[in-house]
Amino acid sequence: MAMLEGIRIRNYRALKEITLGKLWTLGKNQPLTPMTVIIGKNGSGKSSVFDALGFLGDCLRHGVEEACDLRERGGLQRLRSHGVTDPIQFELYFREDAGSRPITYELAITEDSSGRPYVQYERLRQRRKGQTSGRPYSFLHLWEGSGWVWSGSESLASVATDSPTELQEDPVSKKVDLTDSRKLGIVTLGALKEHPRIAGFRAFLEGWYLSYFSPRAAREIPKAGPQRHMDETGKNLGNVVQFLYKEHKKKFEKILQRIAEKIPDIRKIEIHTDPISRNLYLLFHGTAFEEPFTHYQMSDGTLKLFAYLVLLEDPEPPPLLSIEEPENGLYHKLLEILASELRAYATGGKRGTQVFVTTHQPYFLDALRPDEVWVLAKDPKTGFSNITRASEIPFVANQVEEGQPLGTLWFSDYLDPR
Repeated sequence: MAMLEGIRIRNYRALKEITLGKLWTLGKNQPLTPMTVIIGKNGSGKSSVFDALGFLGDCLRHGVEEACDLRERGGLQRLRSHGVTDPIQFELYFREDAGSRPITYELAITEDSSGRPYVQYERLRQRRKGQTSGRPYSFLHLWEGSGWVWSGSESLASVATDSPTELQEDPVSKKVDLTDSRKLGIVTLGALKEHPRIAGFRAFLEGWYLSYFSPRAAREIPKAGPQRHMDETGKNLGNVVQFLYKEHKKKFEKILQRIAEKIPDIRKIEIHTDPISRNLYLLFHGTAFEEPFTHYQMSDGTLKLFAYLVLLEDPEPPPLLSIEEPENGLYHKLLEILASELRAYATGGKRGTQVFVTTHQPYFLDALRPDEVWVLAKDPKTGFSNITRASEIPFVANQVEEGQPLGTLWFSDYLDPR
């Protein structure tokens, strides 16, 4: 299972500097867990964490300049922390599987003399086989669009330095000059088969799924036609159900029955294709109604829960699934169901998906352990966010061992890191 074991974000909105989990410079830190939940009061920075993950994905797909303006971000100046002129920086600590050596990815984005965002710095590094300490060696190192890249699975660079201009050429290294400094180097170089480690990291980052689910979009009646994966808004929900029906027919009835059992007052779910319009409908049979109703007649909360449960049945799941505040529109009993399903999904060990959730609802926390929960809080002096693992807050672990659920501790302000 591919795992993001740690992430550091600097100078991104309220996140002047936060670190979650383990980095190569913080080797004593515990890595992130398969299920990671970030809680905090309104305005604490939860949305900034979620958007930072989305920003990384948008940088990969669209380039850094366009990513700064997507999703109403308003450009680099509005993204950069207030009063800061340093670059926006990310550091990711990633492990391809349990037996592999971790890879560190570093990225810095700033503006040029004309005020346009560009990639100032980009680096991938990994310790050599057998190396257990010391600075990892780079296999991609770019500054202002120029630098070095190493082919194959090992870096033979003889110099460990933070400056790509000081690196020496060796038998497997290649000088690189990118033509567009607004595109990530891992996009271009990750498409070349001689750079398998870069390709592997690019695939991991590219496969992230961030849910921007919209009940309005999901209620649209799509044309019939199976689609493998759900889009970020849920607009093609019916098409994904049709894909499961066509490609996994033996499991399909069990999948729908399993989902129906988790949605109150639903006993059966079917799909129906209009023979004339080719429109696709989901038919829900309720316990209190003789005639079924369609998905566009469902409440927002029930439709959202159904969409998330379908998402968890993806036969080719994403390496990382992120959901912002799933409680919106959900009755608290439905939220408890979703929390349990997400946790089982992340910790099952078979699907290989890491789950990130931001929330401020106590009900969501009751199924979780303290090491899976991170608490964001604004520093009243600086206005920037700090983050603390719940397991590192005094008395929390003892209270949980004595039977107090995390949701109760959060509701009672025992999870306040200050």
